[in-house]
Amino acid sequence: MTDTVISSHSKEVVLGFERPFVVIGERINPTGRKQLAAEMAAGDFSRVVKDVEDQLANGAHMLDVNAGIPLADEPAILASTIELVQSMTDVPLCIDSSIIKALEAGLSVYKGKALVNSVTGEDESLEAVLPLVRKHGAAVVAISNDETGISQDPDVRFAIAKKIVERAADHGIPACDVVVDPLVMPIGAVGTAGRQVFALCHRLQKELKVNTTCGASNVSFGLPNRNGINAAFMTMAIASGLTSAITNPLHAEIMTAVKGADVMMGHDPDCLRWIKTFREAPPLAADGSEGRGRRQTRRRRATS
Repeated sequence: MTDTVISSHSKEVVLGFERPFVVIGERINPTGRKQLAAEMAAGDFSRVVKDVEDQLANGAHMLDVNAGIPLADEPAILASTIELVQSMTDVPLCIDSSIIKALEAGLSVYKGKALVNSVTGEDESLEAVLPLVRKHGAAVVAISNDETGISQDPDVRFAIAKKIVERAADHGIPACDVVVDPLVMPIGAVGTAGRQVFALCHRLQKELKVNTTCGASNVSFGLPNRNGINAAFMTMAIASGLTSAITNPLHAEIMTAVKGADVMMGHDPDCLRWIKTFREAPPLAADGSEGRGRRQTRRRRATS
C-alpha cells in the first residue's frame, strides 16, 4: 500500500491507507483574516505564533503555511513564516502558495521534506511546479482541475488526477509523493458534492493508489452549524479512502470525528488513542480522598 512520507528536520508524518488520519492545520493563512494579513505584511508574527501553539495543542499533525497577501512580498513573508514555524515545532509543514517564486522561497529555507500545495492539471502549472518539487525532493498536492475548470463529473476529475500522476512520473516524482485533492465543493450549492468526493477517494485509492487530502471546511460553506456538517463529511470521507485533510483542529467536533473514524477503520489499535483522549478519572470520595476505583486504576497503571 502507498505511504507518503512528509518530514521536518527531525520528525516524519506518514499518510497511508492503513495509517491514522493526518490533520493538517489550516490556521496560518491570511485569506479572509484581515488582521492576520495586516500583521504579517508588517512583519508582526505574534498571531502566527499563537496559531501554531493552539493548533498543536489541539492535535494537528502537520501545519499548512500560507502567506498570500495582496500587494505584499509573498516570497519573503512565506520564507520568514516557515523559518519561524520551524523554530517553534518539529511537525512537518505544507507550503501553500499559487506563486512559483513564493514556493521556491519557501522550499529554499525549509528543513526536511515538505508537502507543496499545489499543482493543477493545467500544463503551465505542471511545467512550473513539478520541476521545483523534484529539485527539492518534496511531495505535492495535485488539484483535480485543469484549464476547463472544476468538473462536476467525478470521472473527469479522476482523469485529471491520473494525468498529474503520470506527468509527475515523467519528472521523476513517484506516485507516493503525489497527494490528490479531489476538490470539495459546497454541499449547499452542489447537492452531490459529498458523493463526488467519496467516489473519487475510493477510485484514487483503488486504481491510482495515491493518498488524498482536501480543504474539508469547503463542504459546509454557507450553511448553519458548519462543524456538524464538516464532522459528518470527515467520517464518511475517511471511510471512502481520504487519508488527510487541511482543516481547523480547534473545532472539537472535527477532531472527535477524526479520532472516531480512526477507531472504526481499525487505525487506532485497541482504541488506545480514543481512550487516552476521552477516559474520565473516577470521582473522588466524599472526604476528598481517592475512591476505590481510582486507587485500583492507579495500581494497574503502576504495574503495567
